[in-house]
Amino acid sequence: MHLFEALIVLHVITGATGLIAFWVPIATRKGAQSHRKWGRIACYAFMGAGALAAAMAMLSLYAPEGRHPTITDRTVFEGLFVWMMLFLGLLTIGFADYGLSVVRHARDRLALRGARYQAVMISVILSALWCGYFGVQIGNALMIAVAFLGVTAMALQQKFIWQRADPGPKDYVDEHFRALIGMGISAYTAFMSVGLIRWVPEEVFNPLIWAGPSIVGVSLIIGFTLQIKRKQRSKIAPHSNPSI
Repeated sequence: MHLFEALIVLHVITGATGLIAFWVPIATRKGAQSHRKWGRIACYAFMGAGALAAAMAMLSLYAPEGRHPTITDRTVFEGLFVWMMLFLGLLTIGFADYGLSVVRHARDRLALRGARYQAVMISVILSALWCGYFGVQIGNALMIAVAFLGVTAMALQQKFIWQRADPGPKDYVDEHFRALIGMGISAYTAFMSVGLIRWVPEEVFNPLIWAGPSIVGVSLIIGFTLQIKRKQRSKIAPHSNPSI
């Protein structure tokens, strides 16, 4: 078995594990044992899949022949299946790593400023900038859009890490949720745009394939945010003193 084919097999195994395990913590009670257990499984599986995606992207750069023969424009191939695939792999790792770390260091935000965590986020930002630059060079709006979203996501994480005000005791929950939903978005986008089109290559440029995970993920984030606000209002209401 060739190296690239072996990486694909491992990528499918880790990716499928993450894609399935991802929904268990979404559906179970937050903080429960099953939530924590399956959340870790999903994160580590996606991190493995992201690392394998990055490795395959680099192999595709130096040996593109036969990877996706339906795409005859090698420049477009390099953009989508090398630089954007590399970026999506690193983005998935970045989201998963941050989602776990904000819980691990819920009471010590200074730890997130360390070189180990910063290196991961900086690598995501650099790969996003290169992906966006390459997209501008070849006129590919998709590469530009995903790069912009990646830089924005990392910037929001850095804002939380470096803000001067002390975070509230539960602020990490919002960060944790958004990071892991972001992880799901990037992983599902990579699966649908890179993996699924191996079976249906004619749909490689279908915008619904690329936008679908983002639509679902953003909807979950909005729903979670509204749920948190409703809970906060319900806690404040009993203690209010309305005038008569």
